[in-house]
Amino acid sequence: MTTKVVQKILSNYETDNAGVKANLYRMLMQGKLGGTGKMIILPVDQGLEHGPARSFSVNPDAYDPHYHYQLAIDAGLNAYAAPLGMLEAGADKFAGQIPTILKVNSSNSWGTAANQALTGSVDDALRLGCSAIGFTIYPGSDDVFEMIEEIKELRNEAASVGIATVIWSYPRGGKLPKSGELALDVGAYAAHIAALIGAHIIKVKLPSAHIEQAEAKPCYEGTDWSAQSDRVKHVVQSCFAGRRLVVFSGGAAKGADAVYQDARDIRDGGGNGSIIGRNTFQRPRDEALAMLAKLVNIYKGKE
Repeated sequence: MTTKVVQKILSNYETDNAGVKANLYRMLMQGKLGGTGKMIILPVDQGLEHGPARSFSVNPDAYDPHYHYQLAIDAGLNAYAAPLGMLEAGADKFAGQIPTILKVNSSNSWGTAANQALTGSVDDALRLGCSAIGFTIYPGSDDVFEMIEEIKELRNEAASVGIATVIWSYPRGGKLPKSGELALDVGAYAAHIAALIGAHIIKVKLPSAHIEQAEAKPCYEGTDWSAQSDRVKHVVQSCFAGRRLVVFSGGAAKGADAVYQDARDIRDGGGNGSIIGRNTFQRPRDEALAMLAKLVNIYKGKE
């Protein structure tokens, strides 16, 4: 049965059809956080982005796509996101057991352009029973305009068949220096762009307190941005004052305490949750399940 929290979230998607809302509902009501308005999503696109050895050798069980499906199910997560081949490799065995998100574009670690290739389609997502498609844009890149045009078409096609859209919005490329990729003003801008181009769920990185754009600095002066929860709150505010679901990526592998503190800050800042991959599947299964159980409790306000 639905909850008032989920009803309120769905009411913010005022022009979406019943199919899209049903898939958002399915993800929001799935697993141990079902009905809370919080989400934990397992993303496993790192093999394509960074290579199999860098992604899975530390935990060889993770070479098997079935491992990730089962991990997400056993941990009681809201959804599992992966490129086409990973989802196809377990689609039959795990059909209907957890909502899936088809990542329809990807890059690799050798490319020099801040761009991604299309690796999946809406037809693939429909065939595999996915609740959403996922797509990365790189605000700052000279290629971002082409990427926005691509996701505009894909988003409209997906919505027409009742499938939601998740946009990974990662600033990089163009005139944006490396030092600005995690800046607060840049991250909030990137999240806002994702909202403006139709994302149902927005995925961004946790921002630092650095302000990169000279033109934006006066807007941030006079406020103490040292608390990560306040920075999260600003990113959420930039997504239509919280009218869009915003989840934050876990980033590179880090210590458990840092993962837990990030979750507390996301929760306290009004974010909707975590999309966390390497920090779970690169740990032994028992450790990953224990970590995910603790993250669930954090998002429930129990820790």
